[in-house]
Amino acid sequence: MKDLAPNSKRAVAAVVVVAGIAVAAAVFLSNSGHPASANAPSGNGSATNSTQSAPTVELSASQLNSIRIEPVGSYAFPVEKEAVGNIDYDEDLSVQVFPAYQGTIIKTFVELGAEVQKDQPLYTIKSPDLIQAESNLIGAAATYELTTKELARAKDLYTNSVGVPQRELEQATSDQQTAEGALKAARDAVLVFGKTDAEIDQMIASRRIDPALVVRSPIHGKVTYKNAQPGFFVQPGNPPAPYSVADVHLKWMLANVPESESGFFHLGQPVAVRTLAYDGRVFKGQVSKIYESVDPNTHRVTIRSEISDPQNELRPGMLANFVIRVDGPVEATAIPANGVVREPDGTMGAWVTTDRRTFTERVIKVGLRNDGKVQILDGLQQGELVVSDGAVFLSNMLQAPPSD
Repeated sequence: MKDLAPNSKRAVAAVVVVAGIAVAAAVFLSNSGHPASANAPSGNGSATNSTQSAPTVELSASQLNSIRIEPVGSYAFPVEKEAVGNIDYDEDLSVQVFPAYQGTIIKTFVELGAEVQKDQPLYTIKSPDLIQAESNLIGAAATYELTTKELARAKDLYTNSVGVPQRELEQATSDQQTAEGALKAARDAVLVFGKTDAEIDQMIASRRIDPALVVRSPIHGKVTYKNAQPGFFVQPGNPPAPYSVADVHLKWMLANVPESESGFFHLGQPVAVRTLAYDGRVFKGQVSKIYESVDPNTHRVTIRSEISDPQNELRPGMLANFVIRVDGPVEATAIPANGVVREPDGTMGAWVTTDRRTFTERVIKVGLRNDGKVQILDGLQQGELVVSDGAVFLSNMLQAPPSD
């Protein structure tokens, strides 16, 4: 074979150099496409987070103790609406106790916060109306006694034929019957003030009036307000009332809901109430009234519920969060709330696995939440293995600094 010309030798050498550069570049690119070592956390676990694949974490046997794995399941989510409102007394069971007549308070019998029974005396007043009625009673009793004696005398004289005319006997009979009617009317007038028949008989016998008008509690309950001191002048319906009594075992919840959601609410729907004062406690009740009018400024409707409070723990004015079940439960794909993690970019994620050793984060879309369960609208299928507790632990591994 003939020797190559100088120009041909230079061309061959150039081809060899270009081929060597291409091979070196291919080797470099193949090695640079795996950043696992750069992102691996400290410990025995490893993590991968490529822009072309979902983040993946591999756990060691000891790290597996930090999580819990279970299949994606289903859960019956109740359809609920939430609102913020206030606690108040049940106004149907809360009474301002005014006297039936005006007068001056003589004495009070119970203090604020005391439990009272129906018809238990709360206070007494000195009533001019009662004094007048009792004075009329004593006068009517005296007149009845006098006319009764006159009738007896007339009958005696007429029977013994001592010259008493028939007309005089008839007049004595009429006077006695008139006096008897007046006495009955006077007794009824005093009975209206709450006096008993025995007390009335005592006043007639002693010819002395009793000016104390007793004001009693109209219901069983607790004294929630007191503004009664001896010497205060009180009138019927003129606030403030001397006493207020309420049945505290049943409270009202008043919540304002958006006008657009008012159609979801109906009488009798169950209500769950939570307050800041009793974290974790749930008070049960039901919707008792939906108000007819809509606030023209806020376009909200007031929903009233009756809340059972047997221990009298809720206080009027308390802020409360009300959850009202507005429809039957919806069966849906779900996982435990501890299996859902919110990433820094705002997306929601869950960690899935097929071998219980290597875990891949998957972006999911969530819906309803209830009783520690989260509805999965997209991203998971029932039966897939998912981290049900410890999802945050896996996400933190991706953020851990690389090991030395």
